[in-house]
Amino acid sequence: MGSSILFIGAGRMAEAVIAGIAADDGSPFDRITVANKSNQEKRERLAADYGVHTTDDWLQVMQRHDVIVLAAPPSAHGDLLDAVAPLWKGQLIVTLAAGIDPDFMEARLPAEAPVCWIMPNTAAQIGESMSTFVCGRAVTSTHRPLIEGLLHAIGPAEELTARQVHELTAVTGSAPAFMYYIASSLQEAAAASGISQEQAQRLVVQMMKGSAAMLASGKDPKELIEQVASPGGSTAEGLHVLETYDVDRIMKQAVAAVNRHAGGNT
Repeated sequence: MGSSILFIGAGRMAEAVIAGIAADDGSPFDRITVANKSNQEKRERLAADYGVHTTDDWLQVMQRHDVIVLAAPPSAHGDLLDAVAPLWKGQLIVTLAAGIDPDFMEARLPAEAPVCWIMPNTAAQIGESMSTFVCGRAVTSTHRPLIEGLLHAIGPAEELTARQVHELTAVTGSAPAFMYYIASSLQEAAAASGISQEQAQRLVVQMMKGSAAMLASGKDPKELIEQVASPGGSTAEGLHVLETYDVDRIMKQAVAAVNRHAGGNT
């Protein structure tokens, strides 16, 4: 018999993870419940799309689940954990919220409560998230299969220290938005040549897929740049523009801005 999992919150990230679990035939979870208090229409759509159970009152159903996933905004976690604590009956408590590490959760839960902080990205909905995670002190070998089952459903994962997850969330969790921003700019540039928006999207998406595949083969990005850009060639001219506007520094500043904001919201 499988395990049951309760999501408290039904935002975009929660739905992405739910979609991954629902699509995973090997998932250890045979019952998924989603709690959303204010949006009945959203609950009904999630039930129709993924076959999940829904509720507008998670307090009534928490003790019937093995894993509790906190999918609320970071700012709501203090009150949420205070409400979970007196109802806790051995469940594994997982958060998907930026900045909410095991120390934060353990300070508000019974000492023996197992906790895990997972930082996925929205590619979880197609099983391609690059997630980072860190486990709390009370996590044992009993809880590991549940954590692994949750992670397996949404893509590759790396177990790190809490400090590393804090620092790398900007790269694994937020930087996909940076990539989509770049893709949008390239699609606009392609469409300016007179092709359709659909053609522009296909060209850019396949270019990015191919580039990612080359990186995944283990080659160094600088080596790959040299393969494309001949000295004095037209690609080198384009790279010169990126260097002139210090795009490398801008990307690092964007990562730093994400981390500053995440740190301020805990």
